[in-house]
Amino acid sequence: MTHALQQTFSIGETVAVEFKRCGNGIPPDTYETVCAFLNRFGGDIYFGVLDNGSVEGIPPSHAPSLVRNLVNNLGNPNLFLPAVHLDPQILSVDGKTVIHLHVPQTPDIHRFKGTIYDRLADADVKVVSSSEIAVLAIRKQQIYTERKIYPYVKPSDLRLDLLPRIRTRASNFAGGHHPWADMSDEELFRSSRLFGEDKLTGEKGFNLAAILLLGTDDLILDVCPAYGTDALFRRVQLDRYDDRDLVQTNLVESVDRLMAFAAKHLPDPFFLDDDARRVSVRDIVVRELLVNLLIHREFTSSRRSRFVIEPGRLWTENPCRAARQGPITPANLEPDSKNPVIAAFFRTIGFADELGSGVRKLFKYSRPFAGSEPTLLEGDMFQTSLALSSDWFVVDSPSNDGINNSVPKNDGTISNVPVNVSVNVPVNVPVKDKVLELVRQCPGINRRQLAKALEVDVKTIARAVNDLAGLLEHHGSPKTGGYHLVPSSSNPADLNSAAPPHTREDFP
Repeated sequence: MTHALQQTFSIGETVAVEFKRCGNGIPPDTYETVCAFLNRFGGDIYFGVLDNGSVEGIPPSHAPSLVRNLVNNLGNPNLFLPAVHLDPQILSVDGKTVIHLHVPQTPDIHRFKGTIYDRLADADVKVVSSSEIAVLAIRKQQIYTERKIYPYVKPSDLRLDLLPRIRTRASNFAGGHHPWADMSDEELFRSSRLFGEDKLTGEKGFNLAAILLLGTDDLILDVCPAYGTDALFRRVQLDRYDDRDLVQTNLVESVDRLMAFAAKHLPDPFFLDDDARRVSVRDIVVRELLVNLLIHREFTSSRRSRFVIEPGRLWTENPCRAARQGPITPANLEPDSKNPVIAAFFRTIGFADELGSGVRKLFKYSRPFAGSEPTLLEGDMFQTSLALSSDWFVVDSPSNDGINNSVPKNDGTISNVPVNVSVNVPVNVPVKDKVLELVRQCPGINRRQLAKALEVDVKTIARAVNDLAGLLEHHGSPKTGGYHLVPSSSNPADLNSAAPPHTREDFP
């Protein structure tokens, strides 16, 4: 047995591998598997191999007749439509006879006895609904749907007011100047391939990419009625949502809308990059997730994209014309642009990186942001998931309005700290001065108590605490711990001597 074959048998059945125990005849469900492989990514069927990958073999004398029977049935238009002509091979594996049938992917939608089959994981499933058939057809297309021409769309149907901002973004990202800055609107459209000619039909006009990037909301929904990105935040209402933004505007403005939604509900841990420069790991990670969600979507699908923040997890999903199925990592990454025109436009204005580098950046910054690596699964619905710290989603208690009054002292014992503390500093001084004075008065006070006492939000306290690194230190666990003055610091006037923070601080 060759090493490659041994590895295939040890891995077992997958979306592209099937084992059939073959006795005196071809198993009846073989043809459903062939049909599913033809409609998915292709695959390999091994006859004479058990489900666990062990080789049982078939009687050598039966192999030639089994091959003839298999070939005749696959080429029979009364069984397969369109019929297929494949070439099974008889192999000798560890002294036993095995038949190998390689099934290629084809541009056609195949039916076996009038039924369409598709391959999901290691199972063959019937495709019955019109939406599922549409998804399959999209996957089979050898053209990019973003290039479809809409000859009756006029410049007045587009958001031309966005072009100055787009020119500025392109110039800033290019280091100060970009050719788009000197182009007319028509030249910019042609340069970015948003306006062109269908070489098959001869039609000229704006394409779907132009409509999605710059179209008015009404135009986009006329062309793509199911278009939209559903942004959800769940904290208390886990079966519904606590906050929602249904984004149905053009892709350029969708990025800003969705980034603002993420900034509203996700913290931004302090982090220094390799060159000792502070970067927003939240913005980097979220932007990569959102860019993938927007530019690699199959926009003609009736399924809607989703961006969801919930306790313990941040995840996205979007309809996709998948080239393959399974997990994506930096090690097995094979860049494949689903919408190259839209992707190129995003790269020009600095919204996206070169193909493939975004995934590597996502893996690089996910750990300092969330303490975990993302999971990316490609399929008809492209899914990403990132585990989040549960400390980011502390559910407020009705009895104390979200304030935890029990905090540890320096010795680790629990002490009650009053919530309504008077801050003996002038009203107009910076919040960090008030924080320092309040910690001096009430050692062990936590971040939520500080926010309550000063009547500000927790993010404001977080920024103040970062500015006070070197003067304050946190004792105890992230959930129940609190802040104390560093022993050498007891005067709010020492603020100017505070050293800048160099490590990420968890959010208690």
